[in-house]
Amino acid sequence: MYNAKSMKAEEFICHEEILDTLAYAEANKNNKELLEKIIAKAKLRKGLSHREASVLLACEDEKLVQEMFALAEQIKKDFYGNRIVLFAPLYLSNYCINHCVYCPYHATNKHIGRKKLTQDEVRDEVIALQDMGHKRLALEAGEDPVNNPIEYILDCIKTIYSIKHKNGAIRRVNVNIAATTVENYRKLKEAGIGTYILFQETYHKESYENLHPRGPKHNYAYHTEAMDRAMEGGIDDVGLGVLFGLERYRYELAGLLMHAEHLEAVHGVGPHTISVPRIKRADDIDPGVFDNGIDDATFCKIIAIIRIAVPYTGMIISTRENQAVREKALHLGISQISGGSRTSVGGYTEDVRPTDTEQFDVSDQRSLDEVIEWLMELGFLPSFCTACYRAGRTGDRFMELCKSKQIQNCCHPNALLTLKEYLEDYASPATKALGEKLVQAELPNIPQEKVREVCIERLQKIAQGERDFRF
Repeated sequence: MYNAKSMKAEEFICHEEILDTLAYAEANKNNKELLEKIIAKAKLRKGLSHREASVLLACEDEKLVQEMFALAEQIKKDFYGNRIVLFAPLYLSNYCINHCVYCPYHATNKHIGRKKLTQDEVRDEVIALQDMGHKRLALEAGEDPVNNPIEYILDCIKTIYSIKHKNGAIRRVNVNIAATTVENYRKLKEAGIGTYILFQETYHKESYENLHPRGPKHNYAYHTEAMDRAMEGGIDDVGLGVLFGLERYRYELAGLLMHAEHLEAVHGVGPHTISVPRIKRADDIDPGVFDNGIDDATFCKIIAIIRIAVPYTGMIISTRENQAVREKALHLGISQISGGSRTSVGGYTEDVRPTDTEQFDVSDQRSLDEVIEWLMELGFLPSFCTACYRAGRTGDRFMELCKSKQIQNCCHPNALLTLKEYLEDYASPATKALGEKLVQAELPNIPQEKVREVCIERLQKIAQGERDFRF
């Protein structure tokens, strides 16, 4: 029986409830009165239920779909302004004992090169990332209790935070590792991580078990209940996501939103982020063998509906997607993107992007500087801000500020300050010139005069060599 407050995976992600939801959505996909009623509710910026969102996903009325798209773009602006936060993944190890059929790191792949970074190599990777201008990382590692124990992850986090190279520093480390214990989540919290990210891959239990035939990840309930253990361990910022293409996308959207509803119902805090990866080609992985792939138009529709259904969440799109798709997604609710990414272990220290240990093909291979220039040309404000995490504005404190739209009083000036740092330390001449104009143009958009005055003062100090100011 479906119960959003249950702590059992099969009750808060209820298969029967999803099937009923999809049937209801199919029956009402042309019910214009109901569709308009749901869209009107979405305009209140309070979110939608999984059932309401599923009806919108099934909608075939192009005029209403375009209305959803426009609403998604406006909701993103209302909550997050024109800011786009930038980050990079850092792959620590591709040793893995799981047998996931869609991932090249699976244990039966005998020809992929296995590698685990030493702490000296972690240091080299981080310096390379700092020299690009990054301030926020997402750590990635395969599941292997021998090669990648929690102690190794903790050592890597400590190393990363310790490195101050020139004006560079990694100020926020998010972690995307396998489901683990409450005790280990406590250790991650004590190590100072930002968001704990774990993709569900698929919410369809039977498909999940078939896609993960052996290894600890085979346990659907343990994986699906991981966020509850993370919350119990003190991590109040968690990130959800499914790998679109593994199962029917309408099923996945319903399950994803039910998971968000569960976190809100039990912990009072929904997901800090939702990611929208699609399965991509990789070593010995052909996405064509999965028959649930989605085209770009459907993908964009999913992004827009997640934005209006969960208006407060940060939405992430990675370099799995090419420039054209990412540009469309930016206008539909995305608030975070990666730039200059390499998905191989040790890839940032190589002059040429290595492909032999990549987890997936990188479709957008532009440099971070090119991505930043592109964002500004599109009218977005690139941000490297990590202030909320460092000021303790996490979990329910962040959500309260976000839902009331007060967070922009901090985020907008912080975005300008961190962009100014990038322009001074790392930008190409063309990017710097464009960025300086943008900073000046955006200053009047800081609503509080006193904050604006302080921001101007701090921008001048950054130009003189000082760093790391935040509101």
